[in-house]
Amino acid sequence: MAEIRAEMVANVWKVVKSAGDEVAEGDTLVILESMKMEIPVVAETRGVVSRIAVNEGDVVQEGDLLAVVE
Repeated sequence: MAEIRAEMVANVWKVVKSAGDEVAEGDTLVILESMKMEIPVVAETRGVVSRIAVNEGDVVQEGDLLAVVE
C-alpha cells in the first residue's frame, strides 16, 4: 500500500483518477495548483487506487493524504 501525500500547501485543481482505477507507476492521480503552477501528483507504484482523499477545490497542507494505491 502506498499513501500519496501533499508535498506543499496547494489547491486541488483537478482529480484525475478515481477509486477502483488501475494505475501504472508515474500515472497522474491529482493535479495541485500553487502560485499559478500546476503540479501533477503521480502514483509511485502500480496498483489500484483504493481511495482519493481530496476533492477539486480543496486546500491541502503539507503532509495531507491525497490518495492511497494498493
